[in-house]
Amino acid sequence: MSRASQLFFRFLDILLALLIASMALMVFVNVVMRYTMNSGFPLSDELSRFAFVWLTFIGAVVVYHHRQHMGMETVVAQFGDRGRLVLMGISDLVILGCAGVLTHGTWKQLPINASMSAPVSGLSMAWVYGIGLFTGAGIILITLERLFRLATGRITTAELRGFGGEMEDLYDSPSKSLKAGERGE
Repeated sequence: MSRASQLFFRFLDILLALLIASMALMVFVNVVMRYTMNSGFPLSDELSRFAFVWLTFIGAVVVYHHRQHMGMETVVAQFGDRGRLVLMGISDLVILGCAGVLTHGTWKQLPINASMSAPVSGLSMAWVYGIGLFTGAGIILITLERLFRLATGRITTAELRGFGGEMEDLYDSPSKSLKAGERGE
């Protein structure tokens, strides 16, 4: 992984931590104020909901980058290296299609969301739901990179085992590309 990519995903990790901390703080302060003073900040309810949306969609990109999403590991584990490579390719093509639909749908919906504003903050709803563009584009870029590495034989054995559910090897072992003989060719 390139240095720029590492920095970008480190930035996303920090952003996710800030989003969850701000959500917790806003909700906590609002609960205390409602309990002690019988009033609260309506803005904190709205902003914590928006932060949750962003947290979910940014987190999806980070989790996908680390191959931590749920998968059909019981099925994939039954196959050898060559079968796993084929299933990985099929899986990535399906993901590419779904991410394309997400990105296209968000792009088409953006003008409608831009015409609406949040009731309390007045923030354009395009800022809230526009995060789908980031998520879709991020997943598309990650998937294209994986498909390129799959097509050129640069998938590591640790990644292949991780695809089958053997996650302990994914981050601990040194990267080693599969050779033609190891792919079952």
